[in-house]
Amino acid sequence: MSTTLNAEPTRVPSQETPPLDLLVRAGCQISYRATNPAPIIITLKPRQGVLQMVETERLGVSPRQGMLEYEDAHGNIIHRFKLREGLNTIRYDSLIWVPSAVENAEGFGPPVPIEQLPDSVLRYTLPSRYCDSDKLLDFAFEHFGQLEHGAGRVQAICDWVHKNIEYRQFSGSPTTAASDIVAQRFGVCRDFAHTAIALCRSFNMPARYVSGYVSDIAFQDSGTPMDFHAYFEVYLASGWHTFDARFNVPRIGRIKIAHGLDAVDGAFSTIYGAARWERFDVWSYQIDPVGGNASLDVPVDLSKRLCGTETLIIPGKETPPAA
Repeated sequence: MSTTLNAEPTRVPSQETPPLDLLVRAGCQISYRATNPAPIIITLKPRQGVLQMVETERLGVSPRQGMLEYEDAHGNIIHRFKLREGLNTIRYDSLIWVPSAVENAEGFGPPVPIEQLPDSVLRYTLPSRYCDSDKLLDFAFEHFGQLEHGAGRVQAICDWVHKNIEYRQFSGSPTTAASDIVAQRFGVCRDFAHTAIALCRSFNMPARYVSGYVSDIAFQDSGTPMDFHAYFEVYLASGWHTFDARFNVPRIGRIKIAHGLDAVDGAFSTIYGAARWERFDVWSYQIDPVGGNASLDVPVDLSKRLCGTETLIIPGKETPPAA
């Protein structure tokens, strides 16, 4: 039986779905100065899902005004409004429950033959603006063609990108595609994701770009300012699975905001006019659900976080399990 084009195959809750036992505060504040009124669309609000539950959230803009909310073609939550002349500040803040389990611990399953893929998944096998898999076919088969098709090949692609592409902060460009990154050998997290996605699509594996918040839960704080992070998902027998060529290690507590063909579908803002970005702050950290910090009325305070080291802390459990 064929599915409709807009039907999105997702994991459904099961006995194997890990419990949501960690609480994360995640959000951002972005300021733009517009020389004239300028329409804008923003993608900041995570969806509810079996691996994340938004308990409470706030989204607002100053000067105060209403926003139109809608779902795009990929199911992402989008807001549109118009920046006013002068300074405009957008703020999103939330408390979100996530599992303490390491991602992909349940395994992957075999790849799905192309003729059996759901209709809505087929688009993620095709080249896109930033994931130009058609230009990387020869490179992909030379480096990964001898490997067994499936999750092992995806991990080999991640390993190659992680080892051979240098992460260079602030090097991102709106015109750089995956084939350019393979040639120049440096980029930012979105470039790591685009390159891995394009190489997966070279083998007809459905792969999509993902943007989200990634806290340092059971992970050493790098000391760099928090930011949105770009990674990707690959469709295998049991559904969509997370991979990250930038960090290349399984993480705990990712909070997904949006997915799509590439960064065009995952941009946190798109402005149709003249506006200058003035300030950008992002926070994503684990907090104790009791003790007074689990409220959006409490100021953001990284000194109260339970993450940032290799120790996994689960409030209420005397002996934290190993990450």
